[in-house]
Amino acid sequence: MRIKADFDLCESNAICVGMAPDVFDLDDDDYLVILQEEVPAGREEELRQVVANCPKSALSIVDD
Repeated sequence: MRIKADFDLCESNAICVGMAPDVFDLDDDDYLVILQEEVPAGREEELRQVVANCPKSALSIVDD
């Protein structure tokens, strides 16, 4: 499983950063950076919640 972002939709609201700062960050220009594209074992449900809370639906989880 991998986390993907649609950067055309992302407004860098940073909700994902607040919920999972070890997975998401904003760079110096306030653009989203995915620090871990692979969903860590045991955190699938947590990251599904993060994806569901994206206000612009810019995040998704895809199966490899």
